[in-house]
Amino acid sequence: MDELVVSTVVCLPPDEVYDFLTEFPRYADYSEHLREVHAHGDGSPGTRYDLEFAWWKLTYTARSEVTATSPPTRIDWRLVDGLDAGGRWRIDPLDDVPPEVPDDAGAASRVFLEVEYDPDSVGTGTVDLPRFVSLDRVVSKVRPLVRSEAERVVSRVVTDLEGRSRDVALRIHRTPD
Repeated sequence: MDELVVSTVVCLPPDEVYDFLTEFPRYADYSEHLREVHAHGDGSPGTRYDLEFAWWKLTYTARSEVTATSPPTRIDWRLVDGLDAGGRWRIDPLDDVPPEVPDDAGAASRVFLEVEYDPDSVGTGTVDLPRFVSLDRVVSKVRPLVRSEAERVVSRVVTDLEGRSRDVALRIHRTPD
């Protein structure tokens, strides 16, 4: 399994961040490759989402499910068909506001996006490939894309959460090989 963990500081307490992150259909606004999200539930465990991705000449609908929640600190999910992947949003309260946080921030949290996936789980029939395009080539191109997409999503979420744009310091904890 490959793993990607990205985090940043958000100038809000964990409960406000958690409430924002449970509104999963909004994620299409943050991702360059996620076109649309269809929710089947209220965000609690058992809620399923159809995520419509498009990249290059490929389109793919991933189906995810919320597997567990622990308000206001954690939302776990997994893909339910096709690719072997899962992850979580984790929100840790910060007692000491770091120096990169604006002076007028009353509270702060460190927000983590953690993703685990098996690139070898992409097989024939999982994704429709254009003729003469090898699966190995696509997987090699997608691997770095996952990291840049995670960074973009976290950065855009922070801007929306705080209601203003600022330089967001992303910390990369683990990346795929």
